[in-house]
Amino acid sequence: MKKKLIRDTTIHFENIFQKTSDFTFLSPGRINIIGEHIDYNDGFVLPAAINKYICFAISKNDNSECTIIAKDLNETYQFNWNEELKPIDKMWVNYILGVLHQLKEKEFVMQGFNMVFSSTIPMGAGLSSSAALECGFGFAMNSMFNLGLSKKELALIGQKSEHTFVGVNCGIMDQFASVFGKKNNVIKLDCNTLEYEYHKADFKNYSLLLLDSNVKHTHLTSGYNIRRQEVEQGLSIIKHYFPEVKTFRNCNEKMILELREKLGETLFKRCHFVVKEIQRVQDAVIAIENSDFKQLGELISKTHIGLSKEYEVSCDEIDFLVDSVQNEKSVLGSRMMGGGFGGCSINLVEKGSENELIEKISAQYKAAFGIDLKSYKVKISKGTSFVKN
Repeated sequence: MKKKLIRDTTIHFENIFQKTSDFTFLSPGRINIIGEHIDYNDGFVLPAAINKYICFAISKNDNSECTIIAKDLNETYQFNWNEELKPIDKMWVNYILGVLHQLKEKEFVMQGFNMVFSSTIPMGAGLSSSAALECGFGFAMNSMFNLGLSKKELALIGQKSEHTFVGVNCGIMDQFASVFGKKNNVIKLDCNTLEYEYHKADFKNYSLLLLDSNVKHTHLTSGYNIRRQEVEQGLSIIKHYFPEVKTFRNCNEKMILELREKLGETLFKRCHFVVKEIQRVQDAVIAIENSDFKQLGELISKTHIGLSKEYEVSCDEIDFLVDSVQNEKSVLGSRMMGGGFGGCSINLVEKGSENELIEKISAQYKAAFGIDLKSYKVKISKGTSFVKN
């Protein structure tokens, strides 16, 4: 799959530009084992890069004209590097322009380029194709023009691109996982300080299976930004009554329960989820270190209950997929993954049981919603990387 993606992308570049590309890069999507909606709440998250990628074939040219081709969409966007960069009405273009805008602000010396990109990351499935696009493109510019940016700087540039040119006030997790991913390792990321540590993710007799609801979300219309406003409002109330609290990390469940009336039911539910989820991430790291997969599965399932009932970012289709596997002996845990309102469920399942499970749940899902289920068996891979020139 990876080799085919590279081959198809580079051949498409050759056919369009009548020359071979100078550079090829791969940028992965990501999963998050646990710690959903916690990256913008100063907590810890536990993401990993996966073996689904965006491939970039790219070359400098002799002028300031830039041509970008989205192979899968059969769309092209051209612009001049010297002109002012502004968001346009094509969303995929804005992820790229947002990165370039920041590089221009930093006054890097660059020139025109030709680029083709293609992807095996399903769009809108909660696997962060947007971060892969931002970070992969930033990585390509950094390498091709010798800009000297660190991995951390590239992740932050990707995040800011989404804030400024796309209008999604996302946290740092997706970009960080895409750039810092390491094969067979999860990343425990401190979203407050950006300190991180790798933990060996050998799931032994278990594997990670994603069930794609085929309900496509967009964070812009999904209430993602509203959730951010709600938890910020909740935190300011908590700080008023408990001045020692700086972030949700200094907060505990007892405080939240005490302030239930002051917060009101909606803000109470949002804040209660955040505090509990920060603790679940810590517990999940211990479970992984101890190879206690039963405990890890239970934590994953508890996260879904919180996301669905307290944070209210799930939907009927995803709840159905999670509920459908609860009594399957081969499944240790299941939850919604990503920003919410569609996308995938992530399932910790016994190796060898995947195909039978997929067949069974697909039939139930089709009967309930009339939607064909997609599934992805994923492996934990390395982060954004240079392939060849």
